[in-house]
Amino acid sequence: MKPRGQRAGVKDQRVGTQGLENQGTILAQDDEIVLECKNLSKAFQQGAATVQALQAINLKIKRGIVTGLIGPDAAGKTTLMRLSAGLLQPDQGYIRVLGIDTMQDALTVQSRIGYMPQRFGLYEDLSVQENLDLYADLQGIPVFERATRYQELLRMTGLGDFTDRLAGRLSGGMKQKLGLACTLVQSPELLLLDEPTVGVDPVSRRELWAIVYRLVQNEGMSVLLSTAYLDEAERCAEVILLHEGRILGFDTPEKFSDECKGNVYSVSLPGMTKQQLQGQLATLEGVLDTVIQGEQVRVVMASEAARPIEIQLAEKQYPAINGLSISPVLPRFEDSFITLIKTDRSHQKVTAKPLQDDFEPGSEPNQAVIEVENLQRRFGEFYAVRDLSFDVKHGEVFGLLGANGAGKTTTFRMLCGLLPASSGRLQVAGVDLRHAAATARARIGYMSQKFSLYGNLNVRQNLNFFGNAYGLPAQQRAERIEWALAQFDLAAFANSESQSLSLGYKQRLALACALMHKPDILFLDEPTSGVDPLARREFWQRINSLTNSGVTVLVTTHFMEEAEYCDRLAIMAAGELLALGTPLEIKNKVADKQLPEPSMEEAFIRLIETHEHKQNAA
Repeated sequence: MKPRGQRAGVKDQRVGTQGLENQGTILAQDDEIVLECKNLSKAFQQGAATVQALQAINLKIKRGIVTGLIGPDAAGKTTLMRLSAGLLQPDQGYIRVLGIDTMQDALTVQSRIGYMPQRFGLYEDLSVQENLDLYADLQGIPVFERATRYQELLRMTGLGDFTDRLAGRLSGGMKQKLGLACTLVQSPELLLLDEPTVGVDPVSRRELWAIVYRLVQNEGMSVLLSTAYLDEAERCAEVILLHEGRILGFDTPEKFSDECKGNVYSVSLPGMTKQQLQGQLATLEGVLDTVIQGEQVRVVMASEAARPIEIQLAEKQYPAINGLSISPVLPRFEDSFITLIKTDRSHQKVTAKPLQDDFEPGSEPNQAVIEVENLQRRFGEFYAVRDLSFDVKHGEVFGLLGANGAGKTTTFRMLCGLLPASSGRLQVAGVDLRHAAATARARIGYMSQKFSLYGNLNVRQNLNFFGNAYGLPAQQRAERIEWALAQFDLAAFANSESQSLSLGYKQRLALACALMHKPDILFLDEPTSGVDPLARREFWQRINSLTNSGVTVLVTTHFMEEAEYCDRLAIMAAGELLALGTPLEIKNKVADKQLPEPSMEEAFIRLIETHEHKQNAA
């Protein structure tokens, strides 16, 4: 990016191996710098191939602020984190943390920082208190110093009432907060957080950010945080944008957003669903990005000089063009992120093509293909799901939302016939799951939040395994494997072990495996958790193709913007149904004078908090 106060075009934002010394950020005094990289490079060997994770990185990160590390899958974010923690050594250049060269004295660096990786090592058979004690032992904290620190950490994370609970019995959000508390048992000068909010609900995300802010403001801590949620980048003081091991930009979120002023629009067209409109807008000349936002489609153009949207749509002779509404809107960081990635000279643009297949769904439009009535699931005296009722129509995208521990995954497992219901009626594809689960499973595709791939099998072997598990004959299985390799652009990785794939490609493979037997109904359990925004967009393009073919989709997600892609939503808390309806109906349900036009995330948080207040008052 250009120095503060100067405006740069998109091309000027790109930063290669040189030029960062002239940024405003780099001009800070040395005592203000908490982390410095000079010509930093790191490569890994994967089989016969060499993967360049970082390429001649130069940057300086300020002390006492939250710096965001943003980028697509395989951008090099985790590699930079691990180098900063002294867990890896660079191939070229150096990295200094708190003025210490990590190659010369990694142990001293590690004694002064905190590092919370993506998969933080909690001991699930130990209680919350025992985990804290273990990490205090590992960090050599004297016993007489622990009580005060524990009290502060438990208050900060809200875990004070759960010290005797096993870590394995905590919700996803509580596990993340416990992981952060364990990282902080000795107050570090620099805190490295590698995607700390992946897989947690919006309420827990907000609580984690509140903790981070308090650490910076009250303890003067410096934080380097990577995230897959681009709205979180806007909460950072400064943002580093990585792509393919290079820095594309380093500035404040506002400076990034400013580069897209005049190029972002909100579009609606009566007589066409928002999903259909999004698909059509994505084909227009000069359009870089389209996302559903409320009842409109948000469009990012390559430049103000691009041919007007209304002219291009008129040329396509859409009958409802007279009702077209196009309004300029303020840009956000996400718009700039997509623009920079898609206009990067080295970026090979891959667009998810519509899935071509001969799906033959067996239901009529508007017919309910999933019926849930008074569904309950008990584990001893604990109700994971209580009196749940809803239905899902043929060809519908139905979203099941809820905080961590709400009962979504339990409901999913019952709907897939993987877990018996304690009571209630449960019918899928016309089959009563309580009596003929195997028959229903033949009509269902299931993609779990962990992707359920076999890491030591290659891509082709995984496809063959799932095809065989679904009972496909050898000839049909071979045909479907070739279909999957072509449709999901996996042919180049056919002989690669699935554990070596990036998260985005693992997601593609998992979806392909779930579609091997041409299911009528597709269950997606947090399918985009942890993947970058480009992979999420690509994924939803494929889902829209499936629903256009008549496939019914039931999905859980913690990305509230993805909830806008759903035709209807059910929001759960503590195993109960809080709200049911279209995204607009649910937002209208919570709207008031203080919040007249709530976003989906604001509506979700308000519903959850209202439910919690009622429970606490009972």
